[in-house]
Amino acid sequence: MDITERILSALNKKGYQPMSAKALARKLGLEETANREFRKALKELIRTGKAQVGHNDTIRPAPSTPKLKGTFKRLASGDGIVRVPNPDGPPHEYRVPDHAVLDAVTGDEVEIAVRKKSTASADGQAEVRQIVKRATRQFVGTYFERDGSAFVRVDGQIFSHSVAVADAGVKNAKAKDKVVLEMIRFPTAMDRGEGAIVEVLGRSGDPKVDTTSVVRALGIPDQFPDAVLDEARSQAAKFREDDLTGRTDFTQQLVVTIDPVDAKDFDDAVSLTRDAKTGHWELTVHIADVSHFVVPGGSLDREARERGTSVYLPQRVIPMFPEIISNGLASLQEGKVRYVQTAQMEFTAEGEPVGANFARGAIRNRKRFTYEQVQAILQDQDGELAKSVAPEIVRMLVDMRGFANVLRTRRSKRGSLEMSMPAAVLEYDDKGHVNGAHFAVQDDSHRLIEDFMLAANEAVATHFDSKKIPFLRRVHPAPDLKKLEVFASFVRTLEYKVPRRPGRHDLQRILEESAKTSERHAVHYAMLRSLKQAKYSPDEDEHYALASTHYCHFTSPIRRYPDLTIHRQLAQWIEKGKVRSDEQELRNLGEHCSKTERRAESAEREAVKLRLLLYLSDRIGMILDAVITGVAEYGFFAQGKEFPAEGMVHVSSLGDDYYQYDPDGHVLEGRRQGHRYRLGDAVRVEVVRVDLQRRQLDFRVAGRGMPKRGERR
Repeated sequence: MDITERILSALNKKGYQPMSAKALARKLGLEETANREFRKALKELIRTGKAQVGHNDTIRPAPSTPKLKGTFKRLASGDGIVRVPNPDGPPHEYRVPDHAVLDAVTGDEVEIAVRKKSTASADGQAEVRQIVKRATRQFVGTYFERDGSAFVRVDGQIFSHSVAVADAGVKNAKAKDKVVLEMIRFPTAMDRGEGAIVEVLGRSGDPKVDTTSVVRALGIPDQFPDAVLDEARSQAAKFREDDLTGRTDFTQQLVVTIDPVDAKDFDDAVSLTRDAKTGHWELTVHIADVSHFVVPGGSLDREARERGTSVYLPQRVIPMFPEIISNGLASLQEGKVRYVQTAQMEFTAEGEPVGANFARGAIRNRKRFTYEQVQAILQDQDGELAKSVAPEIVRMLVDMRGFANVLRTRRSKRGSLEMSMPAAVLEYDDKGHVNGAHFAVQDDSHRLIEDFMLAANEAVATHFDSKKIPFLRRVHPAPDLKKLEVFASFVRTLEYKVPRRPGRHDLQRILEESAKTSERHAVHYAMLRSLKQAKYSPDEDEHYALASTHYCHFTSPIRRYPDLTIHRQLAQWIEKGKVRSDEQELRNLGEHCSKTERRAESAEREAVKLRLLLYLSDRIGMILDAVITGVAEYGFFAQGKEFPAEGMVHVSSLGDDYYQYDPDGHVLEGRRQGHRYRLGDAVRVEVVRVDLQRRQLDFRVAGRGMPKRGERR
């Protein structure tokens, strides 16, 4: 044993009595020549909390500490955070200093020992004792050579240093190539680690290569095995449009689809009529019957279950099913007969649900609309576009807008939360390079489809609950009270009146009041962070944000596996009047699909961010009108009002004054001149630095005219 192990063995031996360091050295039988090494080892054990100095400078063993398991996340500072599950509330978070993280990487499951309880920023301080399970051993980065040696600089802020590469020539990597690195030895604070290149993706900066880099980094499968493709082709060979055996014939119903202009698959179609006598509305939502083509346990099914969801990236979709299914057999294309599962829902004039019927049917889509086309018709019912469409379709679209408003008003009264967090939409040139970007528009055409899909999801979940059938719900648990208190404290600094523990309608009011102010992004994002994450689970729980007691995902089986499970259960009930369910199987599936959904969302965010940064890397000096979206001691974050990019203004660039951070007011304030930067303020910024490797964007304030004390913008 080395000296460190001998010291620990002595301290932890039964019957050990605290003694001075000199006495401990004698007890270990150490020669004077080893005294320096002994002192160094003992000092390190005390520093890391494995030994303690007690009364009269005696050396004592560290008190036993609980060992916990959680998920590790590396911070930009080099320290880490470990989130430990808490069955009674939000997870506990323990801060791990850089020197105590071992070789843990973001996403790893680790075992920690708690060293200090409750710090200012966490539930305690801890050290990583061992890596329980690696999140991945493969990483994506940029290859380079230096002084005759080969390295890979891994994308993002996963590692603080580049990783040495073994046998770089095997894959013929060239400088600035994007590569996939298999880790042989993970980096630590003292060692850069070592890896082997397993795939060369292509040149960094190529849009397709950058997107593939994100896919590989997150471990998203993007190729279908031959067995899956063969089963899809077999299903295509058997399908006949004129075979409606066992299906309700809706082919004469007035049915339309409304989707994005670049949509490839169409999985929902809608129809609306009104009873002249009762004034009741009948909303019919037809959803592609993917379950007809996907045999449970077959190759198609197993692959779709593993993927969990389709992934939508800039200029690329990684579908859950092969295109012969997603863009062909199951896609509700204009003029084609397609199989569907149908929810026919009756509502009063005030939008109160009266009842619902379900069927396995067939439709012929009368007209495929884009959102833009529908919006143009709704805005000008006598315009050229409206005149080119059958009059009965125009009337139905107008009725749809009116009825959707009724449904939305009713949902608002029960307390649903409408957060305005528009997504970034990229604009491309003819070579596929980004040449602009804007925020997505949420107009009547988008909202009416969303309202109708919500109604169908609720109708199916309500039906299953009424029959006591366990199913995979889409749940959104009520927020933690402490997080709501923090949110309430924050919005009060922005002069919103709110109780210490706001209720659902208080939150709704704040969203509405802030929706048309410069503080919208800050307020809505802060509320989003105060809410829990939605997930899939068979447990009976509400969807808090929608104020819905019964809710599931039924309307997108082409791109979400949970929807496929709902279709299978609904088909069983339609055919047999009963459904078999395994709650533990549903619980396991829900956990898996929740993870794949988060993975897909991360991929989309990362890919869009990378494209925006690449666009801005050629536009250093570009000026943006922006809004402050976050404030910290080291600076503030700002997002463009028109251009959807967020960057940081470091406090060191604010050379006009010495700025102090007020965490309660979310403000940086100059001590001498009183200039202030407060969350929600408008500010003009200039692009000064783009770091594609670390995914960072730096701004600086452009010009003067900052608010002073007492001023708001």
